Amino acid sequence: MSLLNLLEEFVMFEKIRKMKNKKGFTLVELIVVLVILAILAALLVPALTGYIDKAKEESIKSETRMVVMAAQTLIDEQYAKAPVNTTVTVTVSTDAKVSTGYDATTSAITLAKSDIENLSETKGTIGAITIDGTTKGKIASLVYTNKGKKCTYNYSATAGSTYSIANAD
Repeated sequence: MSLLNLLEEFVMFEKIRKMKNKKGFTLVELIVVLVILAILAALLVPALTGYIDKAKEESIKSETRMVVMAAQTLIDEQYAKAPVNTTVTVTVSTDAKVSTGYDATTSAITLAKSDIENLSETKGTIGAITIDGTTKGKIASLVYTNKGKKCTYNYSATAGSTYSIANAD
């Protein structure tokens, strides 16, 4: 055997010995890490779902505000066409095609829900709209439904604007 062959064998044995000394993670260590991750996930998931529910409620409130503002804008535009100190009756038609605006012969404003939906650019449905006649066409209440949630807007001179959210029927 030559010296070169001995040297090659020695180098090869050293490589094999170094490979044997390399250590990885044991099964127990991997299981411990997985258990810790599972505990963290179990703690975080309920907290995150709470934030998601709150975000959905704020979203429906925001959309309801847009609908109220759109309806009030349309009412105000038509109300401005009426003569000063005229008592005007405001109605919102459920018929999607009826939108006559201000009618001088009857002193009435008739708006269509479709006009409000188009102006507010919302995806939900507008329910009942009540107009407070004592405050010259101010919206007293409005119901808006979207994504399984129903938001009811109410206005009173004492309490101001309030929004209540419930699951849609």
